[in-house]
Amino acid sequence: MTVSYSLEVADARFWGFSRLLLRWKGSIYRLVYKECVVFCVVYFFFSIFYRFLLTPKQQDLFERVALYCDQFTNTNYIPVLFVLGFYVTLAFNRWWGQYTSFPLPDNLMMVVSGNVHGSDTRGRLLRRTLMRYANLSSVLILRSISTRVHKRFPTLQHVVEAGFMTPPELQLFESLHSDYNKYWMPLTWFSNLASRAREEGRVRDDIALRLLMDELNNYRAKCSLLFHYDWISIPLVYTQVVTIAVYSFFAFCVVGRQFLNPAKGYKDHKIDMYVPVFTLLQFFFYAGWLKVGELIINPFGEDDDDFETNQLIDRNIQVSMLAVDDMYQNLVPLEKDKHWAQRYFSVPYTLSTAAETLTPAFKGSTYDMRMSADDLETYPMNADGKTHYLAPRGSLGDGLTQFVQKTKGILRGASLPSLLDVTNQDEHNGNDPTNHKTETDKLVTIEVTQND
Repeated sequence: MTVSYSLEVADARFWGFSRLLLRWKGSIYRLVYKECVVFCVVYFFFSIFYRFLLTPKQQDLFERVALYCDQFTNTNYIPVLFVLGFYVTLAFNRWWGQYTSFPLPDNLMMVVSGNVHGSDTRGRLLRRTLMRYANLSSVLILRSISTRVHKRFPTLQHVVEAGFMTPPELQLFESLHSDYNKYWMPLTWFSNLASRAREEGRVRDDIALRLLMDELNNYRAKCSLLFHYDWISIPLVYTQVVTIAVYSFFAFCVVGRQFLNPAKGYKDHKIDMYVPVFTLLQFFFYAGWLKVGELIINPFGEDDDDFETNQLIDRNIQVSMLAVDDMYQNLVPLEKDKHWAQRYFSVPYTLSTAAETLTPAFKGSTYDMRMSADDLETYPMNADGKTHYLAPRGSLGDGLTQFVQKTKGILRGASLPSLLDVTNQDEHNGNDPTNHKTETDKLVTIEVTQND
């Protein structure tokens, strides 16, 4: 069963995540404690063997081997972080993809309820049978990939007893010989039955039938995707590489991380301890990381955090029948809502949420942007569709002058808001705008053609 802790982390608070460390079910401790015990036993065996069972000469040889192994584990000869991090990321993406591929009948049951008409026994039978076929297909595919579902329905007879299939349908199902998984057969029955409903007028037009087929194909695609996720795993060689990298690393740590005699003056061995605290933490993190990948690589098992497939089956069949049977045309009389006569109204808040009304509504990141009066001024186009702008005085004008000279005096594109329209002023004074110059600066005339 999936371990949910969403309520505990709904608000960021002091010691928030730390409260989750005391949980056992679904925890990392439950996954790695056996490996940690084995590692500690082997480590202390070598420690006792080195300290009490070896002669001084043998201890010297052991110390040289330990120094060599320690040098090996403190370098990048084994890229544990790289291969392990990439592997767990790949496994997580695969885990999330399998979750989003789970076939839920919600869209399909809405389409069936709204487009397969008839309040009589025949109409009710059509709608319930259509949704039963859809749920039967998901049960068949989950029997093929989930150990929990297979234990619940070990044979097709158990599926019949559960009500997903009738004995004649089981006989028809078994009569069709195929070397491959036949989870798609109930969906074929669905499409044939929907076509018959169209012929009977229960589905009133071809558009509604097309909508039914589209939703059915989406449902079938998810069933197929789950099957292929189970069929095509992460390449075995990559899983082997990650496992060998982690366990070989700590195999060398068993010897290389031993505390040697401080009296002999070995580098980084100035203190003698019996418990390798930081090595145990490193083992806990790396082995835990590997266990996370092992946990999520196939979420259809029986681990604490695997998908609750049996509960999803129960939920799907129940809501499907409710939607197409009990809820079919089950409407309350229409009446005016509470705010019918009010043009402007607000929904009340409780006392614990009243403070939220003091926060202004978000209207966009540029809503409060301030602009100067010059930036707000607009300049109309001339009758010929061209607007002449004058560059401002100063360094900007000098730089723009050089730019225009390099581009042969013509700039085409969007308008520049920093330029001033001097066309009307020059024409009023009888001056040529292209010859407008003073002693202190050079005025640059730029012709911008309006694009249609």
